[in-house]
Amino acid sequence: MPPTPLTLAHHAENLWQALHPLWPDFSVEVLPSIDSTNTELMRRARQGLDRPELLVAEVQTAGRGRLGKSWHSEPGQSLAFSLAVPMAPQDWSGLSLAVGVSVAQALGEDVMLKWPNDLWYQGRKLGGILVETAMPAQPAASGSARVAVIGIGINIARPPGTAVQLAPHANGLPPVAPAGLAEIQMGVTAGEALEAVCKPLATDIGHFVQDGFAAFLQRFRARDALAGCDVVLSDGTQGVASGVDADGALLVRTGSGMRAINSSEVSVRPC
Repeated sequence: MPPTPLTLAHHAENLWQALHPLWPDFSVEVLPSIDSTNTELMRRARQGLDRPELLVAEVQTAGRGRLGKSWHSEPGQSLAFSLAVPMAPQDWSGLSLAVGVSVAQALGEDVMLKWPNDLWYQGRKLGGILVETAMPAQPAASGSARVAVIGIGINIARPPGTAVQLAPHANGLPPVAPAGLAEIQMGVTAGEALEAVCKPLATDIGHFVQDGFAAFLQRFRARDALAGCDVVLSDGTQGVASGVDADGALLVRTGSGMRAINSSEVSVRPC
């Protein structure tokens, strides 16, 4: 008889044991269902959360992505979690890209990162990342002024295209087809993906606090899904994606010169 697969809670327990030496006050919580793990951890952060905390949900009913897009998870078919970390880096620029690089490397050598926070596999969307920060009502005694809440959603099974709800794109480009991690790692479970992602992510967060995005620039270049591609911005501007600068801003070579894109309200798509 084959061994019984570990539950999500067991994988979370493994994570707690693995990360306890790095974060002695680290806590993990697994819920059967929640509206949004990011929303809940942002609430806790504003109320004074002063330790790293991982919140994982079997089902997420109202997950949030960039630009107000929704993310819905199904038991076993996707992984949805958020990690809150009180931190005080010298420069917050590029945190979302640093997280994306860490997650992409953990998932497989063919997983790419589409600026600023989409995980891509063979030109299709595998997952997304939403990074938010909160100021506690009363700063913690540790002196960390802000809490970063890192939300990550990953398709485990490849969802049918009809199951992905995407708002019409302003420039008329077709929606991005979905991908699933099981295409890369046959038989992988949400719990296994959780462990694979979170262990290196915790270490990489420490690298970011210490050295900023500079520690991730070369790693990002190796995962840059848009490098050299013709792209169109949400305002209709077209150009060629030319990497990112030292702060993580996307560089786009347009007819009027090089343009640095660093606004979270700008959407970028390959032509």
